[in-house]
Amino acid sequence: MATTKLIEYEAASSEVRAVYDDIRATRKTDFINNFWKALAVNPAQLARTWESAKCVMAPGALDPMTKELIYIAVSVANKCEYCIHSHTAAARAKGMTDAQYAELIAVIGMAHSTNGLVTTMQVPVDEVFKVV
Repeated sequence: MATTKLIEYEAASSEVRAVYDDIRATRKTDFINNFWKALAVNPAQLARTWESAKCVMAPGALDPMTKELIYIAVSVANKCEYCIHSHTAAARAKGMTDAQYAELIAVIGMAHSTNGLVTTMQVPVDEVFKVV
């Protein structure tokens, strides 16, 4: 259950509707997901977060699916169920296959395991890995 009200388009202020319209246009869909509806209780935060997400997730040196895979991995690390589901759906929409998803899950699991081991043992970072 949300800890804040979800603002539907019909009940939104003109400022929120403008962001919703941009989300719809950018994503080429009429769907506004609950994350944006929850952020809409604070229109300035909604606009700021949408602009940042739109910029970061836009095509660049990393392709859009790779960005979604990274988002999934970080969401798993942060235990964000909502983001795991929404970015898995987004990665699938961008072409992620079941085999790619299985491999991603294996990499995330391995990283959690080895991160735990190296953190527990406080292994010093090799000098060759440090950027100078």
